[in-house]
Amino acid sequence: MTDKSDIEIAQAAEIKPIREIAEKLDIDEKYLDLYGKYKAKIDDRLLKDQKDKPDGKLILVTAITPTPAGEGKTTTSVGLADGLSVIGKKACAVLREPSLGPVFGLKGGAAGGGYAQVVPMEDINLHFTGDFHAIGAANNLLAAMIDNSIYHGNPLNIDPRKITWKRCVDMNDRQLRFIVDGLGGKANGVPREDGYDITVASEVMAVLCLSSDLSDLKKRLSKLIVGYTYGKLSEQKPVTAGDLHAEGAMAALLKDAIRPNLVQTLEHTPVIIHGGPFANIAHGCNSVIATKMGMKLADYTVTEAGFGADLGAEKFLDIKCRKAGIHPDAVVVVATVRALKMHGGKAKNQLGEEDLQALKEGLPNLLRHVSNIRDVFGLPCVVALNAFPTDTQKEWELVETECRKHDVKAVLSEAWAKGGEGSKVLAQEVVRLCEEPNHFRYAYELEGTIAERIDQIARIVYRGDGALLNDAAEKEAAQIERMGFGNLPICMAKTQYSFSDDPKKLGAPEHFKVTVRSLRVNAGAGFIVALTGDIMTMPGLPTHPAAENIDVDENGKITGLF
Repeated sequence: MTDKSDIEIAQAAEIKPIREIAEKLDIDEKYLDLYGKYKAKIDDRLLKDQKDKPDGKLILVTAITPTPAGEGKTTTSVGLADGLSVIGKKACAVLREPSLGPVFGLKGGAAGGGYAQVVPMEDINLHFTGDFHAIGAANNLLAAMIDNSIYHGNPLNIDPRKITWKRCVDMNDRQLRFIVDGLGGKANGVPREDGYDITVASEVMAVLCLSSDLSDLKKRLSKLIVGYTYGKLSEQKPVTAGDLHAEGAMAALLKDAIRPNLVQTLEHTPVIIHGGPFANIAHGCNSVIATKMGMKLADYTVTEAGFGADLGAEKFLDIKCRKAGIHPDAVVVVATVRALKMHGGKAKNQLGEEDLQALKEGLPNLLRHVSNIRDVFGLPCVVALNAFPTDTQKEWELVETECRKHDVKAVLSEAWAKGGEGSKVLAQEVVRLCEEPNHFRYAYELEGTIAERIDQIARIVYRGDGALLNDAAEKEAAQIERMGFGNLPICMAKTQYSFSDDPKKLGAPEHFKVTVRSLRVNAGAGFIVALTGDIMTMPGLPTHPAAENIDVDENGKITGLF
């Protein structure tokens, strides 16, 4: 174990020139656009040039239902990629880019931790290569063009009360959730109610992550629904970015952002980082381009999906895999003794104490996620037990024993403390699982109504008693189906802290119903967002945000980032 902080470990690391990392994946320099010495963008044309090359194995890393105790999914993903390299495999990790909202808020950075990190850590957690800024600019250009069209006579007959497109900023800022703009007289626009989403909740982010190339990106951008025309509900017509002739300029802003970013782990394993939609309010996966690129360049590609398997993994499998025509060869479900004890009712300040009873009572959460991966989606999986210094041997043995009873192997992962060496056993098990029979299937098919598909997710994946649509959501479902978008996959916007829509229901709750309060059609991304509970698309900062502890000295050295 180490008493150094993550940023201290990262800053002390030897980072190799990014050209050397590219050589490990046989990337010709003609495909690289260097961003300094240690970062590069990979030309997305590489995928077309590699189209005849067979795909490598794909490993999805997911987790139990998150708790404030932490699970370490990114740390495990990075460690696993390093572990595969240690045992002689040509491996890479494909991850999401961190959002500034969590970095300066409560959760912190997202580049792994301890000795299983991606570097340069400060760059990755801050501006990186500017992808999020480009996405925000494209989003806000469209917003400006909507209001400009209304100001100049409203030729598209847009009802200002029915504008669904929000502006965005990559920051937790609750003050911007609901605003009134266009004030100050006629010259300053048309007054209306408006609001901001965090950039990772923007449909532009989802579109970028699900596009196959620049042409597909532009086509998807043109389909973005920004609002509706005046008239009765049955008469209202959707207004799109294409109607505003905005897709070309938006795509121009995104021409570099669509290219994945290449960096490295502390052990110099290649890492492709691209895109970053949240998994509780969006689909929670890195880009299709980045994942496919990893599969063409490496024999084993490790990727992750946000939050618990009921959110990120479900959306990865039911939305991303469906769109991209891929599926994992194996799945890793990350758990910690600490988090499982919290699911068993143990208080956060008591998690350092051995408590086999609380651990046993929390294990159903893990086992439900495992069951979903194996029985619902038909995929082989392993449990990665992410080790903490306060864990005891008896607690590890209890998890391993209970998992064995359910015919799944639990492997101790010591990636945080030992990097790739601490992930060797997990890597060996993953390699074995990749050769196991794979019976991948979706949790639901696209036939039937929107309400029926949401109900299936609530019953099959969450293990509840189904879903209810309130009156507003029922009207929205009818309108979406009337417009011809009724057969799209569902992107559930739900609390990450529970299988249910109530964050207080920990563990493996039963006999609950999920209530959908609103539906949005993301025609560009190609899915329907179902908002449940009090989930919001613009988070707020906590009482003491992480930003209070971040600083930079006169030499430009950053401290307190993580």
